[in-house]
Amino acid sequence: MAHIPDGVLSLPVLAAGTLAGAGGLWLGVRQLGDRDIPRTALLAAVFFIASSLAFPLGPTSIHLLLGGLIGLMLGWKAFPAILVGLLLQALLFGFGGLTVLGVDLANMALPGVLLAMAVRPLISAAHPLRSAILTGLAAALAVLITAGLVGMEIALSEPAFAPAVGVMAAAYLPLSIMEALVTAFVTLYLLKVKPEMIGASAMIGANP
Repeated sequence: MAHIPDGVLSLPVLAAGTLAGAGGLWLGVRQLGDRDIPRTALLAAVFFIASSLAFPLGPTSIHLLLGGLIGLMLGWKAFPAILVGLLLQALLFGFGGLTVLGVDLANMALPGVLLAMAVRPLISAAHPLRSAILTGLAAALAVLITAGLVGMEIALSEPAFAPAVGVMAAAYLPLSIMEALVTAFVTLYLLKVKPEMIGASAMIGANP
């Protein structure tokens, strides 16, 4: 449902979203080193699989976005990872479209990356529960911001779709809870086995 199909958005909205997606992609590719490629490819596959599985919810359906979790683990490199997943979904399953690829990329990647950057300095292996709560909240908020962006873009492009936007947005509430739980549990696990993957020190108590 976060995938916006071709032909829905107006040209100004499409241009602004594509510019935002291209900017994030440029930053991500610039930071992508040889050692980052395996992890980025793995998370691209995780995003592709997780966001391809849609669950019906009333008149619409929901699927995991994982923007907060991937943003936490990759930073700006989440953009190329999510782009690969979106491109494959558009080509193989017809999810979204090619002309809106940049918009969908910005909607799904940017909130998670920015919120992950905000909470990452607060993550500590010495305080796993606090860290899990913070990352879970960031992931949930990323979903809600994505919902707001999608709704705003559709409403600005075609006011006739505005009544349906509220119904779509309501479906993001349970999704935000799901994303918070997934991200919190993954955070707890990584803090035990590989804390550096989410920016925490491997030394217990090294971070405040």
